Amino acid sequence: MNTLRTQQVSRRALLAGMAGGAAIMALSISAPISALAAAAANPVFRHGVAAGDPDASSVVLWTRVTAPAATDVQWELSDSPAFARILKSGSVRTDADRDFTVKVLATGLPAGGTFFYRFRMGKAISPIGRARTLSEGRVNTLGIALASCSNYAFGFFNAYDAIAKDPAVDFVLHTGDYIYEYGGKDGWGENIARTIGREHAPAHEIVTLSDYRTRHAQYKTDAGSLAMHAQHTLLACWDDHESANNPWTGGAQNHQPETEGDWATRRAASIRAYYEWMPVREPEWLPEWPDVKGRTRMQFWRAYRFGDLALLHTLETRHTARAKQIEYIDYAQGIVDDASAEKFRRDVLGAANRPLIAPELEADLEAALARSVKDGQPWRVIGCPMVIGRLDVPDLAKLGVLPDPFPKLAAAKSKDELAKLAADPHVSLAWRGRWNLPDYTDAWGGYPWAREQFYALSRRAGAGDLVFLSGDSHSFWTNDLADAQGRPAGIEFGTAGISSPGDFMDSGFGEDMSRKLDKAYADHMPEVVWTDNMHQGYVRMQFGRETGTASFVAVSTVLSRDYTTNVIRKDDFRRDGKRVRFA
Repeated sequence: MNTLRTQQVSRRALLAGMAGGAAIMALSISAPISALAAAAANPVFRHGVAAGDPDASSVVLWTRVTAPAATDVQWELSDSPAFARILKSGSVRTDADRDFTVKVLATGLPAGGTFFYRFRMGKAISPIGRARTLSEGRVNTLGIALASCSNYAFGFFNAYDAIAKDPAVDFVLHTGDYIYEYGGKDGWGENIARTIGREHAPAHEIVTLSDYRTRHAQYKTDAGSLAMHAQHTLLACWDDHESANNPWTGGAQNHQPETEGDWATRRAASIRAYYEWMPVREPEWLPEWPDVKGRTRMQFWRAYRFGDLALLHTLETRHTARAKQIEYIDYAQGIVDDASAEKFRRDVLGAANRPLIAPELEADLEAALARSVKDGQPWRVIGCPMVIGRLDVPDLAKLGVLPDPFPKLAAAKSKDELAKLAADPHVSLAWRGRWNLPDYTDAWGGYPWAREQFYALSRRAGAGDLVFLSGDSHSFWTNDLADAQGRPAGIEFGTAGISSPGDFMDSGFGEDMSRKLDKAYADHMPEVVWTDNMHQGYVRMQFGRETGTASFVAVSTVLSRDYTTNVIRKDDFRRDGKRVRFA
């Protein structure tokens, strides 16, 4: 995530606690959550179990063992938590070369099935996990929990725990920032971490393979994470912090080659650790990929089909195609009036051939969308790492929300003074608003050509009716999307962070001003129906045959494990011919 300043400002941990709220009702399934998530006291399987990346006949099962040397780990899959009947079983050897992680592709399973699995190493038995395969044929309902931005230092993953207990959830879609790379006493969030005992390990920014492995291991010990992974099957894509803040194909904002080495080496280490520690398929496990020359782990996107009801297609926007981000500071002195601002929007931000997604992804996506339309599925859903809605900042000074930034900018006597002002969120945001520039150049707003290409691709496939489920921004969103010609392009729901704070609060605007900014965005950004950057939580998506509902579930706090939940908003939506609309 990019705050659109030239350097990362020391972000302030001014988390707004949400008052009270009704707790989610108790889980009512065949196995109690306590039985599925009791991993914390197990020293061999202390990182729990996880399932993910399913299709109609198979699912990935994952665990990690604490062992002194190479060892064999047995796995079992059953149709009941009592394991009275073993449907599938096997043995996997693991060692230090894969960081003692264990990943199994359980195949030959019936479509739409619910299964229970566990692992054994010697006499040690893992906690029980629950896994699902995708359905075929008629499907009437689908529940997806949308999650993003889980930062260990900022607080407990209570929203994961709430997802584990949510009876309406069938699958969890995590759109990225599953881990964060920061660390050390000056790392983002470490002041909060010291007060609640959540300092990052290792105690420095992660760069090497060992570093990334250690960080993944730490995140997998959170109680909420253990519960969610044991209970629900994961559908995942990554964003930036799984490697480093704001990467593109040639580097990253938070990678300094002079002190941190070669970017390609660091990126490879982060991707290797991700595949080791996440329940995702290896490329050779994908039936359509081994025959396609050159496919690699970096090409991490998936198409999930939920019977005749929905297609969910995830995106990879970081490592396979992304052009370098535009930094406003590099162009600010040339933006002096409306004409120069328009020229910047057109010729710099809007320059052609600044991609976000790879040609191979475009081809796969277009084919999947066209098939979905042909098959008559009502819903085509995009798992999107970043918000795609048009978030052009309104003139906040003219609206009386923020002070006019130009007297301060005009009084600056040096480049250093200008740089300090550029790092002031009040000045920076008001400056963007004066010229009606996109909020974040690291999101789709910084790549308008790529966004139009995406919308054109969907129209070619007959699918100009997409539902985007987006992460990254640490805010809740409901957006009504359109292309540059004003043609409907679908709708978008964005989720707040699991623990990462909203940007307005984190930047020091305070609660009152942050609420005013949320209101200004909703009132004066044409595509924004509603937004909230005051809470942490997740979005519960429920799809029916013709209608759906997005419920924005906020947790009361991330600073302790004692929390409540509250649905702070619900948005209904529906099919309307070839369009999808808010109800």
